[in-house]
Amino acid sequence: MTQEEELRIREIIREELSLSQKIDRVVFEKNIQILDNRKIQAGKTNGLMIGTEQTQKIGFHGATPTVLRGNVSQALVNNTASTNINPYGYATSVQANGIVTLVNELRTSLVEKGIIKGS
Repeated sequence: MTQEEELRIREIIREELSLSQKIDRVVFEKNIQILDNRKIQAGKTNGLMIGTEQTQKIGFHGATPTVLRGNVSQALVNNTASTNINPYGYATSVQANGIVTLVNELRTSLVEKGIIKGS
């Protein structure tokens, strides 16, 4: 290959790379490996979104990827005041049970995604 041919090939590669950097997304067909101690920087105005639909599966720390959980156990607990006399507690068993149910659902969600180990 002549020096002129090599320069032309380099020019073509440079042009192709510059075009690929102007697109709005990149699709990977293989795993992505990021070297140690690297960072992902997100925009300060609109932030970063991982997963753009509830049906997309995500997992962390080797956990099996799952879709966004959503069930009745995630419902807001009634805002009944807790008691302020000894012994302290909840005004009703419904409120106490609702809090336990919600905490257990939050734990299950975090373990499922691999954010906490759970045991």
